[in-house]
Amino acid sequence: MDTVTFSSTKKLVIFSIFSAIIFLLAFTPFGFIRLPFINATIIHIPVIIGAIILGPKMGAGLGFMFGATSLIINTMTPGLSSFVFSPFVPVPGLESGSLLALAICFVPRILVGIVPWLVYRLGQRLLPERLNVFSLTFAGVLGSLTNTLLVMHLIYFLFKDSYANVRDVAPSAVYSVITGIIVVNGIPEAIVAGLLTAAVCKALFVALHKRRV
Repeated sequence: MDTVTFSSTKKLVIFSIFSAIIFLLAFTPFGFIRLPFINATIIHIPVIIGAIILGPKMGAGLGFMFGATSLIINTMTPGLSSFVFSPFVPVPGLESGSLLALAICFVPRILVGIVPWLVYRLGQRLLPERLNVFSLTFAGVLGSLTNTLLVMHLIYFLFKDSYANVRDVAPSAVYSVITGIIVVNGIPEAIVAGLLTAAVCKALFVALHKRRV
């Protein structure tokens, strides 16, 4: 079974490394792919991997880091839909932002650091060890979809009219737009996350087993 026991010090070191990777991706062109109305991202991948390696508490901490980078970026360099991620960006038609943006910015990202660990552990219980790669892949896919599905649906439920305004569509058409983003962006992101999670975690399990604490 692919599990590694760490000392508290080593956990903090590994957590710091994953945090640094998250911030590096966030503040370079590699982490967020800026599209006209939403940011496609790969920052969820180190959150997913970190959750599987370190557990749900530190995974949630890495997810918080992901949310923090999103808040900073959308506040400092706002785009058309940045008001859904930052309360410091005015909602279209209003003079101020909304604190509800913090829910979109942080809740899905924190859960990205919890869901993959749960899925992986469930896979370990249900599947034979030789199929562990499928548990890792599925954990990566569901971790990515957790981010995409929650972010887009929270946008729909919390900012439907304002989002329709910036997309220049009728409010009744917002869900169709959101579904399109999930299909076009979310599914490819999930496939990439699943493949990278399996590959990187298998390599890390081998390396960390050789240097167990």
